[in-house]
Amino acid sequence: MAVPDAARSPKAEQTRQTIVASAMRLFRVSGYDRTTMRAIAQEAGVSVGNAYYYFGSKEHLVQAFYDQLQAEHAEAAAGVLDEEKGFAARLEGVLLAWLDVAAPHHAFAGQFFRNAADPTSPLSPFSEDSAPARDTSIALFGTLLDGSDAKVAPALRAELPELLWLLQMGMVLFWVYDQSPDQARSRTVVRRVVPIVDRLVRLSRMPVVRGIVDDVVALMRELRGPS
Repeated sequence: MAVPDAARSPKAEQTRQTIVASAMRLFRVSGYDRTTMRAIAQEAGVSVGNAYYYFGSKEHLVQAFYDQLQAEHAEAAAGVLDEEKGFAARLEGVLLAWLDVAAPHHAFAGQFFRNAADPTSPLSPFSEDSAPARDTSIALFGTLLDGSDAKVAPALRAELPELLWLLQMGMVLFWVYDQSPDQARSRTVVRRVVPIVDRLVRLSRMPVVRGIVDDVVALMRELRGPS
């Protein structure tokens, strides 16, 4: 189990970040499955016991990496969210910002995906363990929507941040398999998909599509289950 935030001194936080950085280096070189906690501790210059004090398993290390990536994403997206009011411009900027911060990790993203694709894995983006990173990402899309010029059907507004997060998950899957130089095809997908999403969001207020919107909202609530 990871150390609670309240218990982290500056020195402890530095140690924690060193362990995470060391793990990421070894994952890139040796692969996720072949990297052991002992090897991570040696790379970080700490004892195995100390490594386990901060992170109970490799999965907890990856969760810390997810959290770090979300923080970097929010920081990278802040510029476009401060400057733009158009929904399409904000959405494109946020999605491209994720590609920017994730780019250095593309070489070993497939290794994580093999584990994350298992629905029983704690590394799944839909798992309880991934809830903090998932909730942070959905909140970012909420900020995107709240500060935009989009006029959204009231029934859809509460569900749209999560729907946009699911859109990002689809983009992440495409990006994992994208072998084009600098994953240029993923950026093309973002730029082509965003105008479609923008039109669909604006159409959501029209009476002719209100029934479809209600069906989507009902489906989201049913899949989420009781609160």
